[in-house]
Amino acid sequence: MGESNWAGNHTYAAGTVLTPRTVDEVREAVAGASRVKALGSRHCFNDIADSPGGTLLDLRALDAGVEIGDGTVTVGGSARYGDFAEQLHAAGFALPNLASLPHITVAGSVATGTHGSGRRQPGLAAAVSAVELVTADGGLRTFTRADAEFPGLVVGLGAVGVVTRLTLDTVPAFDVRQDVFDALPWEAAYRHFDEIEDAGYSVSLFTNWANDAIDLAWVKSREGAFTERSELFGAVPADGPRHPAHAAGITAGNCTPQQGVPGPWHERLPHFALAFTPSVGDELQSEYFVPYEHATAAIAAVRELAGLVAPVLLVSEIRAIAGDELWLSPCHGGDRVALHFTWQPRQAEVEAVLPVLEERLAGFGARPHWGKLFHDVRGDYPRLADFRALAATLDPGGKFRNPFLDRHVFGT
Repeated sequence: MGESNWAGNHTYAAGTVLTPRTVDEVREAVAGASRVKALGSRHCFNDIADSPGGTLLDLRALDAGVEIGDGTVTVGGSARYGDFAEQLHAAGFALPNLASLPHITVAGSVATGTHGSGRRQPGLAAAVSAVELVTADGGLRTFTRADAEFPGLVVGLGAVGVVTRLTLDTVPAFDVRQDVFDALPWEAAYRHFDEIEDAGYSVSLFTNWANDAIDLAWVKSREGAFTERSELFGAVPADGPRHPAHAAGITAGNCTPQQGVPGPWHERLPHFALAFTPSVGDELQSEYFVPYEHATAAIAAVRELAGLVAPVLLVSEIRAIAGDELWLSPCHGGDRVALHFTWQPRQAEVEAVLPVLEERLAGFGARPHWGKLFHDVRGDYPRLADFRALAATLDPGGKFRNPFLDRHVFGT
């Protein structure tokens, strides 16, 4: 069919692509398909959203408005966070967290356990309070937190149905400032990791693993809660805007405003502005989540592989995420630290690195990001059997199954 994902590293093998504009058209398409999956912004780097020989539903044209309530916002599953954040802010509300990119869809982000950052902030899926879902028979069902199945449905990997609407919890609107510090000594990061992670609402560390210091410490603070600093455990304030891949020589033109200039939450929590090409454009991504208590040991272990990792890397990001109780969330059961890898677009070389990297992280209980490149799933998911049973109940014929799910979730 010739269509590919965002990165261009996976060409979909489905036989048909449909572009439904209404929920009824989604229901009809699902009911009539033998194999079917949904596409959003296509920001997955593997085959999780493919349906070889089946049907793909490109939901970008799905007609769904934004409904702002008292403490909630309801949006279509194909909505991108950047599409409605300004409207939400104008009404006096905010989402408690956003991912680095406002360009990604709500449904896809939630289904794969995508996150923002902040030691006290859970991932994006934790904000979901209701899901409207087209099931395998074309039926339309809504699940809420009151339903026993709800924790298994939210991070659903596309295995339980096509998400057409979601309701998210909101908080009062707030302003954020970003302050970037250069050259954080590695030993300071190990010794003061908790204090660094607590230095702001959200903190990201950027490194290529090979340099003598962590290149950047990026601190996002709620306006009024920032602590003025002349340095951050040896790191010094940046003398200008920085791109996360600053060490690779990439300029900050597509990044959100820094240098302590406050602005609305939706213009500061993402690293990249909606109007520009996100991140570095041509790239591949992987990410692994380790329990918070193993963070510094896992970081030190990856640093030992710098000679293997750095030659194919653009930048890595280290950040903390609060735990949740969603069955297949990478943060299920406790706080995690995510080790993110933005790779050069050299897939064969990256895939040669991944088994070595995963072997090194296996002892720390690492879980991979479901939508990014990884070799194998080794992290412990205590509710995996329950998820398999739930998927079998909602999709008894395996209409939403695909090779990715068979390899990594259902074990077939």
